[in-house]
Amino acid sequence: MIRKGFYFFSAAGWLFFLLAGISFAQPVSLQQPGVYQGKESVSGWLMSEKYDGIRGYWTGTTLVTRTGNKIHAPEWFTKDFPAFALDGELWRKRNDFSFVQSTVQDTVPSDNWAEITYQIFDVPTAPGDFLSRLEMARKWFETHPASHVQIIPQQICTGPAHVRAFLESVVARGGEGVVLRHPTMAPHSGRSPYLLKVKPFSEMDGVVIGHTPGKGKFSGMTGSLVVRLEDGVTFKLGTGLTLSQRRHPPPVGSVITFKYQDLTKNGIPRFASFLHERR
Repeated sequence: MIRKGFYFFSAAGWLFFLLAGISFAQPVSLQQPGVYQGKESVSGWLMSEKYDGIRGYWTGTTLVTRTGNKIHAPEWFTKDFPAFALDGELWRKRNDFSFVQSTVQDTVPSDNWAEITYQIFDVPTAPGDFLSRLEMARKWFETHPASHVQIIPQQICTGPAHVRAFLESVVARGGEGVVLRHPTMAPHSGRSPYLLKVKPFSEMDGVVIGHTPGKGKFSGMTGSLVVRLEDGVTFKLGTGLTLSQRRHPPPVGSVITFKYQDLTKNGIPRFASFLHERR
């Protein structure tokens, strides 16, 4: 599914690509953001920065990814977590997704976990409105202090102009985007019109169906990924790959995310750049 717009972003239904034959754990039924079109009545909604990390869902006993895979965090990281569910982002700093990804995907936790924070953005099973749910987490960690746990700050949105101004300030600091949440709607599984993401560029997901050999300085490495989109369009994607990723590229069958400017008349993303492999 395409996600485009001047300031607008929608996290596409990447589960479609599981049909490509990838085997994952049972996905967790989490709320997913919809598309902010700029015409919604968002005055009075809560607005926060969107952190570019790995989503971590605390079930009350176990920390898992949104695909249901166990996150092998060190024992100290979750020992003070509550018996109720938490939804948040495992994050280090802006423009640092690769560090978080390499740390979180290890089955044996490394010392790098000391630099990871857990940014809570909801308490999905708690009663009450959004701020009441966050307050439940805040009260818990007041009596069970954990320096690596933070509640993501929220501010009241006054309308579309406020969204644009806030997005510009976030991007200027190197941030990824903005999240808008309806203040009173309870969370539910699946795509929600009451949870919206906003980004300054378009994104799309695709399935890696092949690799092309590199040339020149990339000789002996991957030159580009051959990517198939949801609508069947295929294209080659090389921009954005690091040397490490060229040596060890996302495998065939994996789902990757890339950003792009717009589409050609044949539906091929223009100025596409690799962002990361989906987990």
